[in-house]
Amino acid sequence: MKTRLLSATVISSALLLLSACGNSKQQAGGAPAAGGPPPVQAYPVFKVSPRNATLNSDYPATLQGQQNIEIRPKIDGYIDHIYIDEGSVVKKGQVLFRISAPQYAQDVNNSAAAVSSAEADVNAAQLQVNKTKPLVEKDIISHYELESAQLTLQARKAALKQAKANLANSRTNLGYTTVTSPVNGVVGTIPYKLGSLVNSNTAQPLTTVSNIGNIYAYFSLNEKQLLDFSRHYEGRTLEAKLGKLPQVSLLLSDGSDYPEKGRVETISGLINTQTGSASFRATFPNPMRLIRSGGSATVRIPQNLQNVIVIPQKATYELQGKRFVFVVDGSGKVKNTEIQIMDLATGQYYVVTSGLKDGDTVILEGTSNLQDGTPVKPDMQADGTVYKDLN
Repeated sequence: MKTRLLSATVISSALLLLSACGNSKQQAGGAPAAGGPPPVQAYPVFKVSPRNATLNSDYPATLQGQQNIEIRPKIDGYIDHIYIDEGSVVKKGQVLFRISAPQYAQDVNNSAAAVSSAEADVNAAQLQVNKTKPLVEKDIISHYELESAQLTLQARKAALKQAKANLANSRTNLGYTTVTSPVNGVVGTIPYKLGSLVNSNTAQPLTTVSNIGNIYAYFSLNEKQLLDFSRHYEGRTLEAKLGKLPQVSLLLSDGSDYPEKGRVETISGLINTQTGSASFRATFPNPMRLIRSGGSATVRIPQNLQNVIVIPQKATYELQGKRFVFVVDGSGKVKNTEIQIMDLATGQYYVVTSGLKDGDTVILEGTSNLQDGTPVKPDMQADGTVYKDLN
């Protein structure tokens, strides 16, 4: 009996010893023992290095043709014929309208008759001078008769010039009955139809012809933006700085990119006191006449930066109006670091002006639960992944 009790005691002790050894091994190589430190979590990180970037500044713009010319009648009359339609492309000198005004044709006939009469009077006066001159030379009549004949001839010649001027004026007025285009362009709306009575004081023009070979995009910069522009680009004057601007792009109202590039050519000399902004004008070629006057678009001005530090926006967070990132130090612990960034962003990236330096390791994402001093396991991401969407 004693032997059985001793054997049971030995077996129980052996089982307890094996169980304790098993638990010790599990704590050493498996799950952590109760109350132990948490495991080090892996985070995606990237190395900071200077690179080139392009910042785009967008400004709402209104579009106008190179010339917008109102076509107005210069005479009174009825619209007799309309040779074009709204939206037609016309050439310089092409006939647009014909105005019925018979009185001007009658004026031409009357003026032509007056010219013929004046020419006859001149011829008669010339004959009188020719007849009087030899008689005066032979002292048959006095010299007074010759002077009188010459003055009459002079008056008849003046009357002829006046008649010819009236004829030219009548023909000019008759020419106004045919309205032509002064430039190459596109016809706007035509508010008056056949039979409408028009004159030089009519409220609306017959139509508008827009020369849209080039398109002007007008946009504005406020005073702060104007100062930033002045500081960024080299040149002693604003005109010289404009020459340093790269070509600009145009975003159409549907969000698509206009295929032609343009240039900013002029800037107003004054800041508008009501809006606090200065007006700029960019010119874009319009060979396909895709853009029409009166439209709206967005002018995009690129700013090319060399050797700047760029980081993804998702690597940052904002706290009390300041922006921060988590930098991994040499011991693998994170440090909360404040950064300064440019006002303009390039896509989904910020340009850092201070707070980071070349070679810093920054947490890419998933920073919501991080605190200063937290150890992490860096999972280095390739530049091609981090900056795949950078311009």
